[in-house]
Amino acid sequence: MNINQIKYVLEIYRTSSMRAAAEKLFVTQPALSASIRELEQELGITIFERSNRGVSITTEGREFLTYAKKAAAQYEIIEERYLSKDRNKEKFSVSTQHFSFSIKAFANVLRQFSPEKYIFSIYETKTNKVLKHVRDLKSEVGIVSYTEDNEKIIKKLIKEYGLSFFPLMKKDTYVYLWENHELAGRKSISLRELEAYPYISFDQESEGEYYLHEEAMQNNEFEKEIKSTDRAVSMELIASLQGYSIGTGILGENDAILKGLISVKLKEDDPLMIGYIIRRHDKLSKFGKAYVEELLKYKEL
Repeated sequence: MNINQIKYVLEIYRTSSMRAAAEKLFVTQPALSASIRELEQELGITIFERSNRGVSITTEGREFLTYAKKAAAQYEIIEERYLSKDRNKEKFSVSTQHFSFSIKAFANVLRQFSPEKYIFSIYETKTNKVLKHVRDLKSEVGIVSYTEDNEKIIKKLIKEYGLSFFPLMKKDTYVYLWENHELAGRKSISLRELEAYPYISFDQESEGEYYLHEEAMQNNEFEKEIKSTDRAVSMELIASLQGYSIGTGILGENDAILKGLISVKLKEDDPLMIGYIIRRHDKLSKFGKAYVEELLKYKEL
């Protein structure tokens, strides 16, 4: 078994087609099929069922896939670190849920060091990806949150992934509206008063066993809901459809995407605990230490 065969399996699974996978991988279809057969023989399992309609993953193949994804991710990190043309550049990466303060802290670290050559990365992504990125060394620090509803699940995964969580703040629940919304002048709003308007939520696109939302009030039944995976799209929908979203009330003063957005206290409360995660027992790099110091400037607990 080699890394190319693992990549082949992943691409075939993504496309559900030997032909499409071969085109994407720049190999011939017979060579790809032969390589997969060799892998299956070596492992003693059948990864894919073949038919005239394409290929489908078997139960054994699905189990293999979980390990293959991890192996490919680890190899990608090694390849980027030691084999790429950028290996002599300073590197630092962060993964975060949708919080503007985490982006500000990242920018401050870059300004503080201003290295001559560097590749810094910040991934604004789903909850489980933040956890996995830190676990798999794709990111050195992650920013996550939880409510009372999913606290046990998040803490369970943090422990299983070998991570440590450090709380920064506990935020009350707010509604985000556009500044010209007819309810924008209120001091507080109830969910009942918002029923006529669409709720714009961040779609976590659940992977596996858990749906790890990052927003409060997820047990509430919303009559009108639009799911989005992009902050800019969400802001456009809130502005054009008189919609709203739910969050912490934190608005970045210099965040261009959030210009025109206001926050109003929600009468129903579902506090959000926000903190950072690192790999347990790992020593932080100079950039990681500086980033944590920047995060601690926002610490309220």
